[in-house]
Amino acid sequence: MQATMQQDGNKAVITLRGSFTFEVHREFKQVTNSALERNDITAIDLDLGEVDYMDSAALGMLLLLNERCNGRKITLLNCKGTVRSVLDIANFSKIFEIR
Repeated sequence: MQATMQQDGNKAVITLRGSFTFEVHREFKQVTNSALERNDITAIDLDLGEVDYMDSAALGMLLLLNERCNGRKITLLNCKGTVRSVLDIANFSKIFEIR
């Protein structure tokens, strides 16, 4: 998986590409920490449009991010196919805004 971050005003936009699995937990934590360390960021958008697969470890990483975000809003963007199905089955729409 490849993860990149761009800042758009007070929002961090993190784009993920490839398979979102346990093997990428260090890279995911590194990119999300860089967003969380910035005091001017009040929201995080995770663009999952180019993620072709996610496993239960990815769900856990999203939950940990939610715990670490200190009230910042997290939005999951461009969720489709298998990724959307996994998020729906896990009822993540009750935790995150999914668009």
